Amino acid sequence: MIATGCPALAQPLEGRSIEAAGREEVTPEAQRAIDAGLAALATRQHPDGSFGSGRDYRRNVAVAALSGMAFLSAGNLPDRGPYGEHVTRTVDFILASAQPSGYIIREDSAQHGPMYGHGFATLFLAEVYGLSPRDDVRTTLKAAVQLIVNSQNKEGGWRYDPDGRDADISVTVCQIMALRAARNCGLHVPKTTVDQCTEYVRKSQVADGGFRYQLSGRPTSAFPRTAAGVVALYSAGIYEGRDIDRGLDYISRYEPQGDMLRYDAHYYYGQYYAVQAMWQAGGERWKRWYPAIRGELIARQLPDGMWSDPLINPEYATAMSCIILQMPNNFLPIFQR
Repeated sequence: MIATGCPALAQPLEGRSIEAAGREEVTPEAQRAIDAGLAALATRQHPDGSFGSGRDYRRNVAVAALSGMAFLSAGNLPDRGPYGEHVTRTVDFILASAQPSGYIIREDSAQHGPMYGHGFATLFLAEVYGLSPRDDVRTTLKAAVQLIVNSQNKEGGWRYDPDGRDADISVTVCQIMALRAARNCGLHVPKTTVDQCTEYVRKSQVADGGFRYQLSGRPTSAFPRTAAGVVALYSAGIYEGRDIDRGLDYISRYEPQGDMLRYDAHYYYGQYYAVQAMWQAGGERWKRWYPAIRGELIARQLPDGMWSDPLINPEYATAMSCIILQMPNNFLPIFQR
């Protein structure tokens, strides 16, 4: 089940050094990439606190939440740190996007499955509340969590809309991570919700150790959703066992080799979860994975500090890249071992 209690809160970046904390994995070259990425991302924030360029996914709550997570991962807090103002504006945008039902969604933004956005937005608010408590954040967060609990389907998972009709592993991991983060900072999450989710995720694992997209249909595994499946188990409080080992073995087949898009178009999504899985696994798995993805991302950073993505937008790609590169910082409670 989800662990109780709120983990020790991370100190802002200015109060800790990466070297002093033993995080030498963030090399000077990686730190330069992170600094350039965050600086570039900050210039892309709109006056209302949202992010996103182009026709699609502009002002999307998922892109905003992930951008906010990138700044939090560097030790910034609302109104504290070099990007404290950007964090505050992101929080305000997410709060303004919350409906009376608790649903966090922007009707004026293109999106593929709005529960993705709701899950990422809820996760972001939970991390903000755990690091810098605000009454308005708690109120919105509590309603957002309740919407997730209420919309769980009979299989134990979630899908694109909060109607409880269907489920897939990809949307499900977003919700269980959000619930874990909310529980970490003191909000109530029913044990039955977590238990049912755990059962659903375990049923989604197939013979080769990977995870299928949905329980119905062909039992076909893939790298991005397997990384998501393993993180879903971690988020539910499952840290060891045959399911975890088989999932990690499957992910290890896809160790970064220098070609960012050699798997499929969901590159950043897959690597976002894979780096979390390997970080939690630790040991040799982490020692092999992080330097590989670190080198791959550094090599692919654009001259303006951004990263590109063929499906969503550069703000999404840059936020994801910065989160991945900063995993060893261990600042955010949701990522802490």
